[in-house]
Amino acid sequence: MTGDLHCHSRCSDGSLGVEELVQCARREGLDLLALTDHDTMLGVERAQQAGERYGVRVIGGVELSCWDSQRGRKVHLLCYLPQRPQLLKAAMERTLADRNRAMEQSLALVAGRYPISRELVNRFSQGSACLYNVHIMRALMELGYADRPYGTLFRQLLAPGGSCYVSHAYGEVWETARLIQKAGGVCVLAHPSVYDSIGLMEELAQAGLLDGVERFFPRLREQDIPAIDRVLSEYGLIPTGGTDFHGSNTNHPHPLGTCVTAQDSLERLFHRAKIKQKEAQEF
Repeated sequence: MTGDLHCHSRCSDGSLGVEELVQCARREGLDLLALTDHDTMLGVERAQQAGERYGVRVIGGVELSCWDSQRGRKVHLLCYLPQRPQLLKAAMERTLADRNRAMEQSLALVAGRYPISRELVNRFSQGSACLYNVHIMRALMELGYADRPYGTLFRQLLAPGGSCYVSHAYGEVWETARLIQKAGGVCVLAHPSVYDSIGLMEELAQAGLLDGVERFFPRLREQDIPAIDRVLSEYGLIPTGGTDFHGSNTNHPHPLGTCVTAQDSLERLFHRAKIKQKEAQEF
């Protein structure tokens, strides 16, 4: 049994609908898929229903956007199988609301420079819990102003420092990790190389707030492997794997199942979830 534990759908900033994503998992021969959209579990139930039809086990998850205030950078935490998902709702809604506020302001600035309409952007954001940069960039690509979602024009307009960039707030990573534990979720640090989270990884592990670390992902830096492996071993954490799949909404698409979680790690994850389920029942 193998599974891709990091996938996004059109419920956030992925290019595939939930059912399309599950169908893709079936074609790629995956036994298991975790739907981990950004700050929403909107598509989980539909994905699980599709999984029953196509013979793919789908587990509920979410990728929570956080801020490491000590280092002044973003970080992502993956939460799997939360026993009390309602405890995550308020935090997710705050993040989505502030992202929407910022993105609406960015869209207005972009529309002042390029002839894109809200109707065109809506074609790409339909079904998403929030407006994302990629939806605006897809509209610009449709009109021929860009040939990729995260290229030169994106950097000029919507990346930090860009002329139309508007910042938005994230929850503090320590508070978010504690919230995941309180919700009875399995907490995994996502792609530690991407936001240079190696130092934070060990701090969270020392505090007992991590259950695992994403060990296999497309943008893993070779120089980070020894530190990741040491923390996994020293703190008995679960090594997971996920493609961070966004379909075509990325400059360098990786097929679903490019990076997977092995059976022994999946078994450890489910065992950990059962412990948390028992703890939740006793709570």
